[in-house]
Amino acid sequence: MKKILLVTLTCAVVWPAFATPDVTTNPDVFFLKESQSFDSLALLPPPPAGDSIDFLNDKAQYDAAKLMRDTPRGKQAWKDAHVAGDGVAEAFSEAFGHAITKEKTPEIYRLVKKMREDAGDLATRSAKQHYMRIRPFAYYNEPTCRSDEEATLSKNGSYPSGHTTIGWATALVLAEINPARQDTILKRGYDLGQSRVICGYHWQSDVTAARIVGGAIVARLHADEGFTQQLQKAKEEFKKLPATSS
Repeated sequence: MKKILLVTLTCAVVWPAFATPDVTTNPDVFFLKESQSFDSLALLPPPPAGDSIDFLNDKAQYDAAKLMRDTPRGKQAWKDAHVAGDGVAEAFSEAFGHAITKEKTPEIYRLVKKMREDAGDLATRSAKQHYMRIRPFAYYNEPTCRSDEEATLSKNGSYPSGHTTIGWATALVLAEINPARQDTILKRGYDLGQSRVICGYHWQSDVTAARIVGGAIVARLHADEGFTQQLQKAKEEFKKLPATSS
């Protein structure tokens, strides 16, 4: 009896050390594990109801934004739809004042690329999956500014906007690295969100909510050692870059 009790107690003490670790994300792609990200469903209010004043504003913003698609701003919105691969780094290079590439600024590039999924996936997932809000183009059965993504986007939630979260979170971090160009960088991050409205992929309220999520994920990332270490490497790399006019 004593032996059985001893084995039981030993297992109870030793088991936590061998418990399955929280490795639900690829460490080469994410800074955070799934359990470390905040709950966007708990953070955000529900999206506007169909009979609300806020939804009337969403409709008005959608109609106004469609008129911009054949303008230079609309062409920029088409480009902004691409955030995969080097898309985010390319989108911010001009505003940042330096090309953000694997070859020229590897530490800044790694920071931007790795935090993308923490912002666009982990930070938005719970609210997106819960509300499964229909996107404007699907709601009205109308084309977007970029038809190659319509089939995929029509099957996932609109609220909050993942692209906007990525853009705003990236802008906040790059503005911290290069404060002399913070106005230009933050404006670029803001415009990335508005591009989603122009294209018809998101309602304005999706974009507005996403900026809250973007700020929240940056705050959470600053509490992560891996992120802060990479951010410091990026700041040190930036100091060695040639000066540019702000």
